[in-house]
This record gives sequence, C-alpha cells and structure tokens, in this order.
Amino acid sequence: MDMRAVLIALLVLAPLIGAVLCTFLRTQAVRSAIVLATGAILVVSAAFLVPLTPFKLSLASVFGLDLHRIVQVADFILLLIILYYGFKHRHLAIIALGLFQVAMLVTLEFFLVSGPTVYERVNCDQLSLMMVLIISIVGSIICYQAIPYMREHEHHYQVAPSRQPRFFFVMLLFLGAMNGLVLFNDLTVIYFFFEVTTLCSFLLIGHDRTTIATQNALRALWMNSAGGAAFILGILAVYRETGTLELQNILLPGLAGSGIYLLALALLCVAAFIKSAQFPFQSWLLGAMVAPTPVSALLHSSTMVKVGIYLVLRLAPGFAGTFLSQSVAVFGAFSFLAGAALAVGQSNGKKVLAYSTISNLGLIFACAGINTAESMIAAMLLLMFHAVIKALLFLSVGAIEQRIASRDIEDMRGLYAVMPVTALITVTGVVMMIMPPFGVLLSKWMAMEAAARNLYVIIMIALASALTVMYWARWAGTLMSDPFAGRFRPERQPVLTWLALGPLCAGGAALSVFAPWLYMGLIQPVLSGSYTASYILKAGVLENAYGAFAILPMCAVALLGLVVAVVALKRAFKSRIVPAYMSGLQTGQPFFFQGPMNQPVKAEARNYYLDSIFGEKRLTDWVNLGGGILLTLILGGAL
Repeated sequence: MDMRAVLIALLVLAPLIGAVLCTFLRTQAVRSAIVLATGAILVVSAAFLVPLTPFKLSLASVFGLDLHRIVQVADFILLLIILYYGFKHRHLAIIALGLFQVAMLVTLEFFLVSGPTVYERVNCDQLSLMMVLIISIVGSIICYQAIPYMREHEHHYQVAPSRQPRFFFVMLLFLGAMNGLVLFNDLTVIYFFFEVTTLCSFLLIGHDRTTIATQNALRALWMNSAGGAAFILGILAVYRETGTLELQNILLPGLAGSGIYLLALALLCVAAFIKSAQFPFQSWLLGAMVAPTPVSALLHSSTMVKVGIYLVLRLAPGFAGTFLSQSVAVFGAFSFLAGAALAVGQSNGKKVLAYSTISNLGLIFACAGINTAESMIAAMLLLMFHAVIKALLFLSVGAIEQRIASRDIEDMRGLYAVMPVTALITVTGVVMMIMPPFGVLLSKWMAMEAAARNLYVIIMIALASALTVMYWARWAGTLMSDPFAGRFRPERQPVLTWLALGPLCAGGAALSVFAPWLYMGLIQPVLSGSYTASYILKAGVLENAYGAFAILPMCAVALLGLVVAVVALKRAFKSRIVPAYMSGLQTGQPFFFQGPMNQPVKAEARNYYLDSIFGEKRLTDWVNLGGGILLTLILGGAL
C-alpha cells in the first residue's frame, strides 16, 4: 500500500477511531490512554509526512467504497443533524440555513455535476503540511492538557455523571476533520469537513449545558451555518464557471475578469471570514469563552479559526490584481485595527486573547489581500507563530483560572509570587507576541513592508500594531508587578499540564530561531508557482531590497538579556519589601493611608482600560457596521 495513503488515513481516521473508543470505553484511565495514543499517532504521522511532501493522490476509494459517494451520504447526514438541533431548539435561522444548504447540495450533486468525477482528491503541498503539523502537534498538546483540566473542571462544578467521553469524542473528531480539510483537494470533501467543524464547535461550546453555554453554542451554529451556505453557493458558482471541483484547478488567471467567477471567490472568502470570526461575526468566537479553556485554545489557535485563513491563502492567486483583492486587504486591516482596539478595553484575560485572535487573523487576511510575495510570506509565518503562541497563552490562562478562580487580569497581579513557573511562561508568551527576535514581530514587520504602498491599509496596520503593544505590555506588567523578595513558592501542576505548557513555550522560541529556514523549506516552495520570492537568507539574516531582519543576531542578544534577567532575579532574593510612601498620610499599617473621614484606605494599583474610548459598548456597534459595509463591498465589487 502507498505510504502516503496510509499516512493520510491515519491523520484523518485515527482521531475518529480514538473518538469512538473514548465514547464506549468510559474508564478514565483507559480514555486518557486513548487520547495520549491518538495524539502520538497524529504527531508521528505528521512527521513522516514531511519528507514525502509535496505529492498528489487520486484516492478514488476507501476500503473499496467510492469516496465521493461516502462523502455525499455523510454530507446529507451531517446537515440533517444540524437541522435536528435547529428544530430541537426552535432556532429559525439554523433551520433556514440548513434547508438552504440541503437544497444547494442536491442541486450540485444531482443536477449540476454530471457523471462520475475523477480528481486528484488529495493535494499535500508545503502549506497543507504546515497546517497538518499545527493541527496534529498543537491540537494534540491541547488534548493532552485537557485530560487533567477536565478532571478538575468537573470536580469543581460537581458534574455527574461525567461528560468527558462526549467531550473527548468531539475534540478528537475535530482534529481529524481539520486534517481532512487541509489535505483534500475536492471542494465537496472540503465542504463536508468545513461543516463537521461547525457541528463540533457547537457541541464543544455548549458542553457545560448551562443556559448561557447553550445560547452561545446556538449563535456559533447559526453563524457558521451562514458560512457553510456561502461556501456551498460559492462551490456552485465556481463549478459553473470552471467545470471542476478541484481547488487547485479553479484558480485560473484567465477568469479573473469574469463577474460570476469573482463572485464565487468572494462567497468563498465570506465563508472564510465567518469561520474566522471576523467583524461583524465575531460574537460567536467571543461566546465560545464560556466553554472549558481547552476548547477555547482549540478553536482559537490550531483549528477552527485557521480554516478561513487556509481557504483565503489558497484562493489568493485566483483574485490577484482585482478589486476583490484590494477589498480583502482593506477588510483584513480593518479587522486588525478593530480587534486590537476592543482588546485594549478588556480586563478579562480570555476576552483579550479572543480579540487578539480576531485581530491577528485580520492581519493575515490583509496580507492575503495585498497579494504579493512579501505579504504572503508574512501571512504564512504569522499563521504558524500565532497558532503555537496563542495555544500557549490560552492554556496558561486556563491553568491560572483553575488556581485563582478568576480570569481577570487585575486578579493576576503579582501572580509570579504564587504561580512562578506558569506566570513566567505566560509572560514569555506575551513577549513572543510583541518583541524581537520572535516570529510574530518578524511577520508584522514583513506585513507592514508589504503594505507600504497602500495608504489606507498601512495606516490601519500601524495603528493596530501600536494598540497591540499596549494591551500585551499591560498584561505582562500586571503579572510581574507586585514586589517580591525571598524564594519562589513551589508550584504544583499535573504532569500533562507541564507537558503542554513547556513544549509550546520552547516551541514558540525555537520556531523563531529557525524562522529563516522554515521560510526556505515550507513557505518559498508554496510561492514558487504564483509569486516571485524576494527574501534571501545570509548568515541568519532575512533581507530583501527594502531592509533586513537580523534574526540570529537578535536571538543572541535575547539570550544575553535572559542571562541578565536571571542575575537580577538572584539579587532580588536578597531584597526586602518596604511599604510605599503615602505622602505623610500613612496610618501605620503597611499599604494603608488616611482617607476621607480619617478612615484607613488600602492603596491599590489598577490598570486603566479606557472604557470610554475602547469599551465594547462604545465600539461594537460601529465596528460591526464597518465590517458589514466592507463585506457588502467585497460581494458587490466582485460583480
């Protein structure tokens, strides 16, 4: 049997088998072993895929059954399940969107596509490989951390009987669906996996079965069903114009002047924007915060929201040089700015991460819309670094929340004195989001360089970048703010928590060091067909005609800074804490001063969140209106 086919089967089907086993083998130790084994299979399979990439496979049948027929039947079953939940909760939007998708699928399968189709259904190039590595490695790490997290979660909420079998069923199914989505080249198969992720997100967000969890899960279901409706409509239009359902073969430069063709690509882009929670559809992702933290990490970093990014990066060569491309750039830059502005006004740690995710995905969409070699390089690098670091930050916040029973940034003040290792890992993750020599800053530098000729886009990217530094630096400063003297308290965490946080933190740093070689090995080959790569690598420095990013020299400086920090920390052990000077109004009690009516008032430090400028109540309606107008521009401009 072809080794490549075996690996594809393992990456897609092993999570499904593991999911089924988790459902029927309900002993906690056995279930944990299944999750661990499934994750190991995914990681090893992804690693074996590296030397075989790129390749294509026809893969006409699975276990002797026609693949197209399997997917066709599964598609209808999936839509019927979504309709079931719509009728169960009497949600008219879900019912209407589900029926619309059924009608469009019937039209495609029984009236538009005539006769059997022979496609190269699997296309694994370097972009697919990058996604598979992110999904399989980061996704598996998140599932590993979920084992102790969900045990504590159910103990805290006194859940009986345990819902973990269902939870891990959906988590593993999610990973398999994501691998299938990025590996297959047939649009009908991609659409099927697209909708599987929609159903999985609904089930995960509603896991705790509270009223608010159900409400947010239903919002996620109807919004993502709207994305599915746009997706299937885009497939119908693109098949009418190209006569093919192969993703790689619909990108025909000669059709860029056709209104229907560009409308088809615009519909697929809108489906991607909804899946990636861009404005005005961000509320489904914010609502996902009610779910257990591993769900947030999975949706925000390695899986759900990356679906839209992957699709637009695939489609970008097809609309290069068109008004659609320019509109996507402006829309993405707007989302980058709006998400960053809303993040500034948040004290809830998970909301900061959520808005940051929406914002960074907007920057990637802007890069895809700019549609040059430099911008596409920036988009793919940011895709990779964002997945790893954001997963690290979400899992860190989950560990912190379980310890201090709060996700508010203000309650994390001086956390390093209570949870020193977790606090330092969290701060490291924040630093990797905004500081050199780490890959996120490298990606943003490339994006700004690529956007320099587009006045509106570069202004929004520059403003959003400044706001990004503001909210990240505020959080890091809060974590490390309180005075400290003496030894750290020992911190205890489950082994699997350390096995999640440690590798993600080290991985984010290592990826930054090896960014030049990742560019040469993974990104440059993807661009070779449609773009002319402009960066060259010299002695660890990436450079082009406009500038250079000295990655390895800056890594050496960062390492020196780490040594200086360790020395400073040792000196802090000998320090003593003294109360702050209260301008002569101190009461004799440390940190208290004489207030109104001669009453003692404790001196406390808090951040200023600028609610009157960046608060959700102030901005949300306006950014939703702006996002809606730009989406209308994208669809109308395509015609």
